Amino acid sequence: MLKINLGGCASFVKEDDYSKYVEKALGAFDTLEAETGAGNDFLGWKHLPTTTPESLVADCEAIRDEWKAKGVNLVIVIGIGGSYLGAKCALEALSHSFARHLSSARDSMEVVFAGQNLSEEYISELMDLAAERNVAAVVISKSGTTTEPAVAFRQIKNHIEEKYGKAEAAKRIVAVTDARRGALKSLSTQEGYRTFVIEDNVGGRFSVLTPVGILPIVLAGFDIRKMLAGAAEMEKITAERSAENPAVQYAAMRNLLYDQGKKIEILVSYNPKLQYLGEWWKQLYGESEGKDGKGIFPASVNFTTDLHSMGQYIQDGERILMETVVSVENSNRSMTIVDDPQNLDGLNFLTGKHMEHCNAMAELGTKLAHIDGGVPQLSVSIERIDEYNLGSLFYFFEKACGISAYILGVNPFNQPGVEAYKKNMFALLGKPGYEAQAEELKKRLG
Repeated sequence: MLKINLGGCASFVKEDDYSKYVEKALGAFDTLEAETGAGNDFLGWKHLPTTTPESLVADCEAIRDEWKAKGVNLVIVIGIGGSYLGAKCALEALSHSFARHLSSARDSMEVVFAGQNLSEEYISELMDLAAERNVAAVVISKSGTTTEPAVAFRQIKNHIEEKYGKAEAAKRIVAVTDARRGALKSLSTQEGYRTFVIEDNVGGRFSVLTPVGILPIVLAGFDIRKMLAGAAEMEKITAERSAENPAVQYAAMRNLLYDQGKKIEILVSYNPKLQYLGEWWKQLYGESEGKDGKGIFPASVNFTTDLHSMGQYIQDGERILMETVVSVENSNRSMTIVDDPQNLDGLNFLTGKHMEHCNAMAELGTKLAHIDGGVPQLSVSIERIDEYNLGSLFYFFEKACGISAYILGVNPFNQPGVEAYKKNMFALLGKPGYEAQAEELKKRLG
């Protein structure tokens, strides 16, 4: 079960101040539960763990089995932002770190991602891989017109149609899109693609437990039922109006620290499998809270690796940082450190100790050093990295995000700021209707 520990903040905050912020968090919790706050038409994510139908999981598994029977060994998932980060996080966390290099995995169905950038080299190299593989694709977009995934889908759709013919291509392309409208929905109807629905009341960054995340996770061979079960447990726990509710505690403490001048929150993990948890979390909190001139800036690091790059700043730099450490209590593998007769490195005192014990001591030592250096520590722990615990983490951070943003006084569920770059990009690319803006931008650019 997920646990939260705020002990690493004790020397930075007064108990009375924390109690006041818990009351603020409970008020924000009430707003979220009553669904009366800003953005309340985007709260469909709240009950996904307990309302997702078995038929949805079965439909995803049927596609997986059908594609396996065809010999598909490469699935390209096309999406950007919330349309890929949750699935990418899950796959990175649950997969063998060297799966693609293991001979035992070469005949399995590998899931890769596209549409999350506009790099010509990336998409060209992806097409090199597709040329050698048996390919299918999942395209994820509510509108079908977001530039990055739409451009990638053009290339991948063309490749699949040329390689297998249009009729077979329709069986190898699945769309996750709007139920009724949009370019991708229209194309899916026209071409006969199977579709899954992104409901109108779920925003992209809260969509990991919708078909947006469920389908890629199932295709990669992982147990989505266990992930939903872990999320369902956290849905129940965080539905309690209590000062012991972990989502309330996390939201209260991070907002108290923010108001004390801790403007940057670093999500820390000590397992490289959780690197993309940081990427998913950054979008969740950055898009939800960064508006109206407010918001904690979300960053992420992976220790102990980044202690050798970012450690100096975190320890001794400007004191505007707080850390949230995601701890993993148990490793899924077992390895002890071997003896070296020469002991030239002087590390024989570690002989027979588990690698994870050393990792745990590095985590504890770093926590104490950073507290001494002026960095408050919030800790979130899970039992191990698996589907159940990952589902619990996803839901915990989503629920806490809604509470935290309401404490901050912003709408957690809109993202007006992301449109500015798009308008400039369209103007510079020569999109019809943007001529006047293009002229203004060209003057500014000289």
